[in-house]
Amino acid sequence: MHCLSLALLLLLLCSRAEAGEIIGGTECKPHSRPYMAHLEIVTLQNRLASCGGFLIRRNFVLTAAHCAGRSIMVTLGAHNIRKKEDTWQKLEVIKQFPHPKYDDNAFLHDIMLLKGDSGGPLLCAGVAQGIVSYGRKNAKPPAVFTRISHYRPWINEVLKQN
Repeated sequence: MHCLSLALLLLLLCSRAEAGEIIGGTECKPHSRPYMAHLEIVTLQNRLASCGGFLIRRNFVLTAAHCAGRSIMVTLGAHNIRKKEDTWQKLEVIKQFPHPKYDDNAFLHDIMLLKGDSGGPLLCAGVAQGIVSYGRKNAKPPAVFTRISHYRPWINEVLKQN
Protein backbone atom coordinates (compact mmCIF):
# COMPACT_ATOMS: atom_id res chain seq x y z
CA MET A 1 0.00 0.00 0.00
CA HIS A 2 1.37 3.40 -0.93
CA CYS A 3 1.49 5.86 1.90
CA LEU A 4 -0.07 9.27 1.63
CA SER A 5 1.35 12.27 3.41
CA LEU A 6 -0.21 13.41 6.65
CA ALA A 7 -0.98 16.73 5.00
CA LEU A 8 -2.95 15.08 2.20
CA LEU A 9 -4.97 13.00 4.60
CA LEU A 10 -5.72 15.97 6.82
CA LEU A 11 -6.76 17.97 3.78
CA LEU A 12 -8.93 15.33 2.19
CA LEU A 13 -10.50 14.06 5.37
CA CYS A 14 -10.87 17.19 7.46
CA SER A 15 -14.38 17.82 6.23
CA ARG A 16 -15.30 14.14 6.69
CA ALA A 17 -13.60 13.39 10.02
CA GLU A 18 -13.05 15.01 13.36
CA ALA A 19 -10.40 17.74 13.33
CA GLY A 20 -6.96 16.19 13.13
CA GLU A 21 -8.30 12.65 12.75
CA ILE A 22 -6.78 10.38 10.12
CA ILE A 23 -8.81 7.37 9.01
CA GLY A 24 -7.05 4.46 7.33
CA GLY A 25 -3.84 6.31 6.55
CA THR A 26 -0.18 6.10 7.39
CA GLU A 27 2.18 9.02 7.78
CA CYS A 28 4.89 9.28 5.15
CA LYS A 29 8.40 10.63 5.53
CA PRO A 30 8.14 14.45 5.79
CA HIS A 31 8.32 16.17 2.39
CA SER A 32 8.39 12.91 0.43
CA ARG A 33 5.34 14.10 -1.57
CA PRO A 34 6.43 17.59 -2.75
CA TYR A 35 3.68 17.77 -5.38
CA MET A 36 0.91 17.90 -2.76
CA ALA A 37 -0.95 21.18 -2.30
CA HIS A 38 -3.24 22.52 0.41
CA LEU A 39 -5.99 24.86 -0.80
CA GLU A 40 -7.37 27.50 1.54
CA ILE A 41 -10.60 28.68 -0.05
CA VAL A 42 -12.81 31.68 0.56
CA THR A 43 -16.19 30.45 -0.68
CA LEU A 44 -18.77 32.51 -2.53
CA GLN A 45 -20.56 32.80 0.84
CA ASN A 46 -17.32 34.22 2.40
CA ARG A 47 -16.71 31.07 4.46
CA LEU A 48 -13.35 29.34 4.81
CA ALA A 49 -12.93 25.86 3.34
CA SER A 50 -10.02 23.54 2.56
CA CYS A 51 -9.26 21.09 -0.22
CA GLY A 52 -6.31 19.10 -1.44
CA GLY A 53 -4.69 19.29 -4.84
CA PHE A 54 -1.42 18.45 -6.53
CA LEU A 55 1.01 20.08 -8.91
CA ILE A 56 0.88 18.85 -12.49
CA ARG A 57 3.11 21.62 -13.79
CA ARG A 58 5.21 24.35 -12.14
CA ASN A 59 2.28 26.77 -12.13
CA PHE A 60 -0.80 24.51 -12.29
CA VAL A 61 -2.59 22.56 -9.58
CA LEU A 62 -5.19 19.88 -10.33
CA THR A 63 -8.08 19.57 -7.88
CA ALA A 64 -11.83 18.98 -7.73
CA ALA A 65 -14.21 21.55 -9.25
CA HIS A 66 -16.29 21.63 -6.07
CA CYS A 67 -13.26 23.34 -4.47
CA ALA A 68 -13.86 26.55 -6.47
CA GLY A 69 -14.28 29.75 -4.53
CA ARG A 70 -14.09 33.53 -4.45
CA SER A 71 -10.34 33.23 -3.82
CA ILE A 72 -7.90 30.38 -3.24
CA MET A 73 -4.49 30.35 -1.56
CA VAL A 74 -2.25 27.37 -2.35
CA THR A 75 0.29 26.12 0.18
CA LEU A 76 3.11 23.94 -1.12
CA GLY A 77 5.92 22.31 0.85
CA ALA A 78 3.81 21.43 3.90
CA HIS A 79 3.99 18.11 5.71
CA ASN A 80 1.51 19.08 8.41
CA ILE A 81 -0.61 22.10 7.56
CA ARG A 82 -1.07 22.86 11.27
CA LYS A 83 2.67 23.35 11.91
CA LYS A 84 4.32 26.24 10.01
CA GLU A 85 7.63 25.31 8.40
CA ASP A 86 10.28 27.19 6.43
CA THR A 87 9.50 24.92 3.46
CA TRP A 88 6.03 26.41 2.96
CA GLN A 89 5.26 28.40 -0.16
CA LYS A 90 1.95 30.27 -0.13
CA LEU A 91 0.72 31.40 -3.53
CA GLU A 92 -2.52 33.05 -4.59
CA VAL A 93 -4.47 31.42 -7.41
CA ILE A 94 -4.83 33.86 -10.29
CA LYS A 95 -7.30 31.84 -12.38
CA GLN A 96 -9.64 28.90 -11.82
CA PHE A 97 -10.55 26.55 -14.68
CA PRO A 98 -13.45 24.32 -13.61
CA HIS A 99 -14.40 21.77 -16.25
CA PRO A 100 -17.07 23.37 -18.49
CA LYS A 101 -19.47 20.46 -17.89
CA TYR A 102 -19.09 20.43 -14.10
CA ASP A 103 -22.43 19.84 -12.36
CA ASP A 104 -22.26 20.66 -8.66
CA ASN A 105 -25.61 18.99 -7.99
CA ALA A 106 -24.48 15.61 -9.30
CA PHE A 107 -20.68 15.95 -8.87
CA LEU A 108 -20.26 15.21 -12.57
CA HIS A 109 -16.98 16.31 -14.22
CA ASP A 110 -15.66 17.30 -10.77
CA ILE A 111 -12.24 18.48 -11.95
CA MET A 112 -10.56 21.88 -12.02
CA LEU A 113 -7.19 23.40 -12.86
CA LEU A 114 -5.76 26.29 -10.84
CA LYS A 115 -3.10 28.71 -12.11
CA GLY A 116 -0.57 32.17 -9.78
CA ASP A 117 2.50 32.49 -9.28
CA SER A 118 1.89 28.78 -8.96
CA GLY A 119 -11.56 17.85 -4.41
CA GLY A 120 -6.10 15.26 -3.37
CA PRO A 121 -5.07 12.58 -5.78
CA LEU A 122 -5.89 8.89 -5.88
CA LEU A 123 -2.45 7.36 -6.36
CA CYS A 124 -1.83 3.98 -7.93
CA ALA A 125 1.83 2.91 -8.06
CA GLY A 126 2.83 6.53 -7.47
CA VAL A 127 0.80 7.87 -10.41
CA ALA A 128 -2.20 10.17 -9.95
CA GLN A 129 -5.27 8.42 -11.33
CA GLY A 130 -8.16 10.30 -9.74
CA ILE A 131 -9.32 13.30 -7.74
CA VAL A 132 -11.49 12.87 -4.65
CA SER A 133 -15.00 13.97 -5.57
CA TYR A 134 -17.10 12.82 -2.62
CA GLY A 135 -17.48 10.06 -0.10
CA ARG A 136 -18.98 9.09 3.23
CA LYS A 137 -18.81 11.53 6.14
CA ASN A 138 -16.66 9.12 8.14
CA ALA A 139 -14.17 8.94 5.22
CA LYS A 140 -14.52 5.17 4.90
CA PRO A 141 -15.07 3.51 1.53
CA PRO A 142 -16.77 3.74 -0.77
CA ALA A 143 -15.52 7.05 -2.10
CA VAL A 144 -16.00 8.50 -5.57
CA PHE A 145 -13.09 9.78 -7.63
CA THR A 146 -12.97 11.69 -10.90
CA ARG A 147 -10.83 9.70 -13.38
CA ILE A 148 -8.04 11.99 -14.61
CA SER A 149 -7.29 10.10 -17.84
CA HIS A 150 -10.75 10.90 -19.21
CA TYR A 151 -9.94 14.63 -18.94
CA ARG A 152 -6.43 14.60 -20.44
CA PRO A 153 -7.52 16.34 -23.68
CA TRP A 154 -9.20 19.15 -21.71
CA ILE A 155 -6.23 19.45 -19.29
CA ASN A 156 -3.76 19.59 -22.18
CA GLU A 157 -5.84 22.24 -23.97
CA VAL A 158 -6.04 24.51 -20.90
CA LEU A 159 -2.31 24.08 -20.24
CA LYS A 160 -1.48 24.86 -23.87
CA GLN A 161 -3.58 28.04 -23.87
CA ASN A 162 -2.21 29.29 -20.55
